[in-house]
Order: sequence, then structure tokens, then C-alpha cells
Amino acid sequence: MIDYDAFPEQRQDLIHQMLTETGRVIGADIARQLGVSEHTIRRDLQVLARKGLCKKVYGGAVSQLQQSASFETRVAQSVSEKSDVARRCAELIKPDTCIFIDAGSTYLAMVDFIPETFELTIVTNSPQIASALSGRQSGELILLGGKVSPKTGSTLGLDTVNQVRNMIFDQTFIGVCGLDPQAGLTAVYYEDACFKKEVIAQSNEVIAAVIADKMCQVARYKVATCDAIDIVVMSRETRVQDFSSENLRIEIVD
Repeated sequence: MIDYDAFPEQRQDLIHQMLTETGRVIGADIARQLGVSEHTIRRDLQVLARKGLCKKVYGGAVSQLQQSASFETRVAQSVSEKSDVARRCAELIKPDTCIFIDAGSTYLAMVDFIPETFELTIVTNSPQIASALSGRQSGELILLGGKVSPKTGSTLGLDTVNQVRNMIFDQTFIGVCGLDPQAGLTAVYYEDACFKKEVIAQSNEVIAAVIADKMCQVARYKVATCDAIDIVVMSRETRVQDFSSENLRIEIVD
């Protein structure tokens, strides 16, 4: 048996492993499990946070989401899981409405499931999504202008934000970099986070598609609390238990 009280490096390695496996740790639970004080665990979490391995939250810590891969790389990842979540998102779309679709590989997959017969005004800041929707014969398609960010594969900036401020969306499918019950919705890039805030402010209903590797993760920039999200669509692989007390509707895809 390792005396975890005497070996801080081994203790911190184990905590990091727990974070990697579960996405979240509770300080009091770890202290009990390892036979050390909660103060010791708080110090360990501070060390891990300084190394960029986690983000401290009330009572514990969550995994620190690292810089995301390129859009092209993300499209090829978790294809089956994204397809299942995307299909359910499309089923939530209401006919004769104006919807916003955020940039993201899951929402690109959603395009294939949007009913062709629905009269929709579809607004997006994703050139890829706009291209995939360009053949629709009903409704209208609006691609927001602005600078195209190679990091997000979307248009961002002041011009894009100003266009959004003149629109009201019946439904918004917001992109998710990380989602945590305490930290809420977060984004990797500052400009993207600012844009998402503006979109949410103009939306009557906010829907977030979340795959397993985004759940209980915290990125660098705060976008919104969980209360600002109306529906979260997630796969069965995601860790949903921590969200049971939040005031939002959770759709779990079989």
C-alpha cells in the first residue's frame, strides 16, 4: 500500500488519472479514498491547475480542455456518436422557424437529417455548413459574413456579431467546446466565446449537442451557465449524472 500522505507526486498522478477517466473529482471524496486531509487535496489540485492539467471548481476540479484540433480533423473523429446526436438534434427542429446553426462537426453531420420539406430560415457562420445546405429548395439560407477563423472554421469578428444583433432566432444549435454543471458552457477561443454569447442572447431556445469528450470539460473562456441552455442532446456514453439538478432538459440518444 502506498502512503499517499508521504508521496505527493504519486498522489497527484492518481488524481490526474481520475480526472482523465471521469472528467471531474470531488476533493472530499479523494481525501477519504487516499487517507489524507482535504487541505492536502486542495494543494494537489492547485499544483495540477498550475500545470494546466485541471481547472479548480467549487469542491474539486474538472479536466482542463486543451486546444481543439482542426475542423478537418474533428470531422473524422467520433463519427458514429456525432451522427446519432446530430439526428436527434434535427428531430428537434420546428418547421416555419428561423434557426441558427453554429460551426462544428456535429452540426455539419446534422445537415443530412434536416427535413427537406421544412420551410426554414437557416443562419450559420460556418462556410462548410452553408455549402452543405446550398442545395435546399425551400426556405432561405444566410451565411454570416466576416473573417474566417482557421481555428474554428467559422466566420467571427465584429461584422459577424453586428449581423447577429439584428436577428432573432427561434432555435439555436450552439457549439460546445466544454460543458460542466458548475462552469457551464465554455469555449477554447476568446473571439468564438464572445460570438456565442451574442447568439444566445438573440435566441428563444438554445440547444447544445454534446459528445462524450466534451462533457465535464472546461475550456478557457466562459460562454454561458447551464441555465441559459434549454436542451442538451448527448450520447449514452456521456456522464450525465452531474447535470441531474440543472434546470435543463436532457435528451439521451440511444
